[in-house]
Amino acid sequence: MALIDLPETGCGADCALAKRHAPRLRFDAREPFLPGAVGYTVFRADGPSPSFPRDIALPEGMACAIEYAVWWDWDIQHLYELEHVWVYLDADGHVWHGEASWHGGYHVMEDANGALPLEDGRLVIYSEPGKHAFAPSPAWLLERAETTNRSCGRFAGIGGLLVTPLFEDALRAGRTPLADQLAHTYLERCAFEPAYAFDKVFDLAEAPFVPWAALEAWIPQRVNGWLAELATTIPPGARRVLRIAHRGASAYAQENSPAAIRKAAEVGADMVEIDIRATADDVPVVIHDFGLKRIFGVEGVVSDLTLAELRALTPPGCEPVPTFAEVVELCADLWVRLYLDIKQITETSGASMFETLDEHDMTDHAIFGAFRPDVLAEIKAHAPKAQTSILFNSAHVDPVLLAQSIHASYVHPCWGHLAPEPHKLLTADWLRRVRDAGLGVVTWHEQRPAEIAALKALGVSGICSDRPDLLL
Repeated sequence: MALIDLPETGCGADCALAKRHAPRLRFDAREPFLPGAVGYTVFRADGPSPSFPRDIALPEGMACAIEYAVWWDWDIQHLYELEHVWVYLDADGHVWHGEASWHGGYHVMEDANGALPLEDGRLVIYSEPGKHAFAPSPAWLLERAETTNRSCGRFAGIGGLLVTPLFEDALRAGRTPLADQLAHTYLERCAFEPAYAFDKVFDLAEAPFVPWAALEAWIPQRVNGWLAELATTIPPGARRVLRIAHRGASAYAQENSPAAIRKAAEVGADMVEIDIRATADDVPVVIHDFGLKRIFGVEGVVSDLTLAELRALTPPGCEPVPTFAEVVELCADLWVRLYLDIKQITETSGASMFETLDEHDMTDHAIFGAFRPDVLAEIKAHAPKAQTSILFNSAHVDPVLLAQSIHASYVHPCWGHLAPEPHKLLTADWLRRVRDAGLGVVTWHEQRPAEIAALKALGVSGICSDRPDLLL
């Protein structure tokens, strides 16, 4: 594998100290990923961590603290993983205290009895299957078993390329739709069911050790090396295509309804495409048409009605128009991401949309789409990191120029009605230009199995369908 190897460095006094007190890690018997390298930092005075958002404070009588930044190429859900352990030594050189990272925070490594788990004077900690967060005992990890199992199974690879604040400048440009697709493809093949038998012991001292600065410089090169390797070894037709439920599983339930979203999750959709409009009182709601006639059989225009008035018009047998907030909460609970088709929105309702996404930690799990370039330009101005998708009907649009003019991430040709076999409109030259520009391709809602198979063979990024079960 043509990847960038960690440069060798001499093991001086600090390196020897860090290795001598390196913890022993216990992994699940079926864990597919073990640490690849360690970046160490020795603190002999209080100071900020160079690799984790915290300050290190030495209690009175402590000689030093050793920070271990533990690198994995892979978390079961994304490319790039960095966890941390902190070991505090007393004046006699014994381990006095230990801490370790846990899903963005950190905890003291003490068992249920308040004791530090030590073997031969070295800290022993347990690693969450696939996810690698650290715990002082298996009990912590068993409490999260349901969430962990979903991460290691159906949702393996869903995070694509992880970009943390630490490496935002170095990796953000590399987080393209293709990068996410390649990581998703690779990791889905690594999915596993944890055994919760933590008998795979890894002595961290056996991993390559370098000062943190050397590891920090190496990580972006390593990540980019993996992406180049996967692009070579996974051909377009073998890449994981996003399964996007068009207005939810709208072939089976009322479109854009909670029932359609639940059905989409049930049949294995990755995302739900929903349509956003604003009511007269600036509440973002989920409905495709500007009027109510087609779905509800009553007269009325969404933008002329308050939310209360809109819901009062719901006829028997129909689900009321859901608010955007209700749909986001439901999708967060179901672990289903959002593909937002923004039909009409105001400044106030747009602000509410972003607040809702942030509240449920869904902003990074959403793609913002629209037919109007100005709408997406405004979204990018408000949230520069947001992934956006420009929709268009004509086969004569230059997709690259259109997307680049508003810094879109994806192009979305809506060509399902233009030809008997619309996949043939996605020519090799068209796809090459789009991919060379770092753009992803999401396609129209498609229900024909032969067309779905042809689109998958082309290696598009995502396919919409009223019947997302056909995308499996």
